[in-house]
Amino acid sequence: MIKTDILIIGAGPTGLFTVFEAGLLKLKCHLIDALPQPGGQCSEIYPKKPIYDIPAFPEILAGDLVENLMEQIKPFQAGFTLGERAETLDKQDNGSYIVTTNKGTKHHAPVVVIAGGLGSFEPRKPPIENIQNFEDKGVAYIIKDPEIYRDKKVVIAGGGDSALDWSIFLADVASEVTLVHRRNEFRGALDSVEKASELAKSGKIKLLTEAEVTELHGTNVLNGVVVKHNDKEKESTYLEVDNFIPLFGLSPKLGPIGNWGLEIHKNAIKVNNAIDYQTNLPGVFAIGDVNTYEGKLKLILSGFHEAAVMCQYAYQIINPDKRYVMKYTTVGGVEGFDGSKKEAKKEVVQSIQ
Repeated sequence: MIKTDILIIGAGPTGLFTVFEAGLLKLKCHLIDALPQPGGQCSEIYPKKPIYDIPAFPEILAGDLVENLMEQIKPFQAGFTLGERAETLDKQDNGSYIVTTNKGTKHHAPVVVIAGGLGSFEPRKPPIENIQNFEDKGVAYIIKDPEIYRDKKVVIAGGGDSALDWSIFLADVASEVTLVHRRNEFRGALDSVEKASELAKSGKIKLLTEAEVTELHGTNVLNGVVVKHNDKEKESTYLEVDNFIPLFGLSPKLGPIGNWGLEIHKNAIKVNNAIDYQTNLPGVFAIGDVNTYEGKLKLILSGFHEAAVMCQYAYQIINPDKRYVMKYTTVGGVEGFDGSKKEAKKEVVQSIQ
């Protein structure tokens, strides 16, 4: 049986950053993830997707973010159980928990943190009759390597951040990018909407709003799509394409976690965000996209904040008889992550009661 201080379900960015925050408190972590490598969706689905909301990084690829996080937590020697899904949660008499995976691996910890992102997921597919015939033959629902689309004619469908961000990114990669959205308004970040609009005005991308792709054409591979306009007086548009990428998001499922007795709202775990991001089960926390509360923002940086706050309260559960004094990482005399002593820059101490 694997024993640790904090057992983290999910090795995406939020789960990985939890290792760092816990490590500052000298707490050991072990992570479980159904994927064969750390990083969650950032590694598995869109490692080459640019991310714009990480502080101090105007732009960073998702895969690079994961690499940086792995480097950051290296001194804390976290354990990993990869390629296995957390299946059952059993509370012990002393309040701790045993989590068993689908392969029978048992993990024992006083604190369990669910950082499973969206949970298990599958892409939302548009209702086009023959779309399955072209999957991996010109149709893709995620972008792992944008170089595949270099000098290609690409049509992207969708109105959210992914559709906008990839249209902007591929404008400098593909020979032709067309973004199709069934509405005139986009759901993405205002900055991305403005960038896409500017690229459309300059001719770098084609923007077709109040329209949707309704037909796919080709023999063995995709070579064309039909775009139907909401305006019935406007004739449908035929586009010669190499690739069609519908980005309508993912359909998330909590999987076995949904059977753990947690309070669930709209496929997300309710937490007490006013204090510690704890669930209705004592000692079980949920952070990142998997949780929900009033005013929740599903951003990676929100998950990082939740991880930092949660670790402070996890420390109290693990060490009920100790009083922790939080110090900034710039405090003089604090032992460095590598065991060395770091030179003081300023000394600011905040007591945690």
